[in-house]
Amino acid sequence: MTLYICCPMTDEQFIATAGGGILYDASRLSKPDDALFSRSHWASRNALEEIAGGRSSIAVLNVSESSRWVLRHYRRGGLMARLSQDSYFWSGAARTRSFAEWRLLAELRRRGLPVPAPIAARYVRGLFTYRADLITELLPGTRTLADSITGHDLSEAGWRAVGQTVGAFHREGVHHADLNANNILLADPAPQVYLLDFDRGRIEARGAWEQAVLARLRRSLEKIKGQRADVRFGEQQWQWLMGAVG
Repeated sequence: MTLYICCPMTDEQFIATAGGGILYDASRLSKPDDALFSRSHWASRNALEEIAGGRSSIAVLNVSESSRWVLRHYRRGGLMARLSQDSYFWSGAARTRSFAEWRLLAELRRRGLPVPAPIAARYVRGLFTYRADLITELLPGTRTLADSITGHDLSEAGWRAVGQTVGAFHREGVHHADLNANNILLADPAPQVYLLDFDRGRIEARGAWEQAVLARLRRSLEKIKGQRADVRFGEQQWQWLMGAVG
């Protein structure tokens, strides 16, 4: 199975705004402004689809008949969410969650790894804090690993494809901070497998973190099995996945 894919290079450009800045792919956009990240703007064009689920706020933007994007507003989880749901401490534009994830996605695509294309990222400054948004390309004809195993049997080839994909990222030193069954997407044929949500992700030397990532993935699968009826996951499926990680 070939995991590495040919991806066009991202043309990174930055534009300052009144309240912050926007990082974008100039091959996809020309001088974007804050309206790009405004849900009311897209709703006024009847081009907004809200998506529930997870702590992030997600919407699909129907840009054209052939182009759909995903808009994500960064939100906090855990205890910090009690202090602020979506504000982060400012330590420079390059260290904003949105710019870091946008650039990581661009690098992963440059390496031929299966991730969605980054379109644009934004931060909006406060006095000592910022808020952030990210737009990526929607991957059509896909569904999450969680949905793929709910009421359906994922084939041995499918489980091995997931393992091969995770292994390919690990061989490149890509540390996914929250790999779970909802940010792994499968598409036919093969199936092709994609990884999503690289917030706080990074590239680093290989090490014990790889087993921690896999353990987190298994916990998410077990959690889904406990929450949903008719989830087709057990020890055999996990061994298929692990046997292909390499």
